[in-house]
Amino acid sequence: MSNQPDDQQSATPYHPEEMKAIWDVRVGKHITAQGSARWTPAGVVTAGIAASAILLAAATLIRAARR
Repeated sequence: MSNQPDDQQSATPYHPEEMKAIWDVRVGKHITAQGSARWTPAGVVTAGIAASAILLAAATLIRAARR
């Protein structure tokens, strides 16, 4: 059990290899967009596999449609 109260989060990331990015985009005086992302190496690999599967399926469908 931890000595920290449940309502406080640790300053270190949950995953030791976790990477985090935060950005702000401002267009003119009235338009502002903010975003953040967290990712791990395992997530990058998983996204690469998913993108490869989608591209392979799309290529197969395009080839079948041309016949």
